[in-house]
Amino acid sequence: MSTRSRRTPLARLPLLARLPVPARLRRKVFTAVLATSVVVPLAGSEVPAPAPNRPPGGLTEARYAAVRQGILAAERMAAGRGQARRAAALRAMAEPGRRFLCFDGRAGGRSAEVFGDLAGAARVAVLVPGSDTGLDTYGRLRAGALALQRELGDRAAVVAWLGYRTPSTLGAAVLTTGRADEAVPGLQSLVRELGPARVSLLCHSYGAVVCGRAAAGLGDVANIVLYGGPGTGTSGPLRTPAPVWAARGTRDWIANVPHVQLRLPFLTLGLGLDPVSPSSGARVFAAGDGGHSDYLRPGSLFLRNVAAIVSGVAPDA
Repeated sequence: MSTRSRRTPLARLPLLARLPVPARLRRKVFTAVLATSVVVPLAGSEVPAPAPNRPPGGLTEARYAAVRQGILAAERMAAGRGQARRAAALRAMAEPGRRFLCFDGRAGGRSAEVFGDLAGAARVAVLVPGSDTGLDTYGRLRAGALALQRELGDRAAVVAWLGYRTPSTLGAAVLTTGRADEAVPGLQSLVRELGPARVSLLCHSYGAVVCGRAAAGLGDVANIVLYGGPGTGTSGPLRTPAPVWAARGTRDWIANVPHVQLRLPFLTLGLGLDPVSPSSGARVFAAGDGGHSDYLRPGSLFLRNVAAIVSGVAPDA
């Protein structure tokens, strides 16, 4: 979910929890907010970008170089169309030393950036972000990946996977599993390429819904961690042999999102079980007192605990 200061339908939800009204009434108010979100879609503009070329396979420098050329092609198109902000972001992404497994500048942007020695890493953490994450807001995801890689050390690598069209907190898509379902094939393909036995998925906010929907087809991954999640995307425990972990900071407003479902003629609104509830079946661990965007902040309790999980060590309960 986004941390924008604008008052979006979901951003108002923490206020509902403080109202002196019964929980049943709060759920009715939430349902009304959901319905309002459906009929007030977000109108956004897209930055043009070329269709990407298919890079070579494998975790090789040739692949990274080919993807860099695709980023530069998108930068040239953005600059030529007067999109200075996007062009500057793409130039930074194409700097020497940065490595991407894939890139697509269209429709908000998709990419997978590597931090650390991916080919030689004993363990790999894949960050799956939530709503409002795109090329124009990519710095937040990258900062978290850098902090995690430093915490894990040289024998681990991190992949910041912006591999799907994330929903906006101003649109109806954030209230359904639709975007998560679109993301599933790409995430499962990445896990197969990296080797599931050494991969831990770290799924933030709406990314928890993505991982929940993908879990059954991920194979025997090392761990699935859901943090700051509005739901698991499922009505029961995830169908996976992997250990499933869940955490939520004590100041994260996502705790105030009611876990209700509203069935409409053409879709169902609602994101499934609360990841930290007993019914989700997840192992809950301490995340500290941070807010929704504080989980991977350097020095945070969550960062230390999730690094322990990726490294095969039990976190603080």
